[in-house]
Amino acid sequence: MREWMILKFERLRRAISAPTLVLILGALLTPEMAAQDADFLFKRPTVTLGVRLGYALPRAGSEIFDFTRTELTVEKRDFNALSLGGEFGVRVTDRLDLAVGLGIETSKTRSEFREFVDNNDLPIEQDTKFTRVPLTVGVKAYLLERGRSISRLAWVPNRWAPYVTGGAGFVWYTFEQTGDFVDFDTFEIFFDRFDSKGSSPLAYLGAGSDFSIGPKWLLNGEVRYSWASAGMDRDFVGFDDIDLTGVKATVGVSVRF
Repeated sequence: MREWMILKFERLRRAISAPTLVLILGALLTPEMAAQDADFLFKRPTVTLGVRLGYALPRAGSEIFDFTRTELTVEKRDFNALSLGGEFGVRVTDRLDLAVGLGIETSKTRSEFREFVDNNDLPIEQDTKFTRVPLTVGVKAYLLERGRSISRLAWVPNRWAPYVTGGAGFVWYTFEQTGDFVDFDTFEIFFDRFDSKGSSPLAYLGAGSDFSIGPKWLLNGEVRYSWASAGMDRDFVGFDDIDLTGVKATVGVSVRF
């Protein structure tokens, strides 16, 4: 029996030629499995989803910022903030994407009055917090092709693809000061919390580039300048509109599919 089984196996092995074996394996592998180690996609990607980390530099040019810098030990650079955001992009044409982005930028600064101290000659301290949350919709116009199609079954990404971008949206802000303050009429020191919240339309222009690190993954770098201003309310009535304009540089990673 054992010799008969060995004989049958040997005949079966001889009957399956190398080309036949390749065809069998090809039929068993799905396109997704075959593409895992390839440097191409089986179709041109139409959607991009990414996250970005950056640094925002507000212009900080309105009265509330001038007043804060004059009275407190706060400098313009103290309003600079880390930025965290995400972006969802949809390919419209080979060189044009529609992009929707959402982010948050927050700075918090510990300060004291420049010209006043308390009854014990100690500094009069407070915190100033400035937050912006932009929601944008815009377009990205690529200056070079992002990839090329090989027949109808494969799409190969290019190494890098520079672009210019622009759009509009809304930005929500919060300006908050908490701590000890001086009553300029009586020179008494008191503890309080002052804040203002609001929103404003926003417009932006920018430029950046995508760098492919695989068929699906890419790195991104971008510099963007935004214009916006909004009215101040509640505890800051009498000040002019708060300046929400500024520049932001970001880097991130995205996946396309």
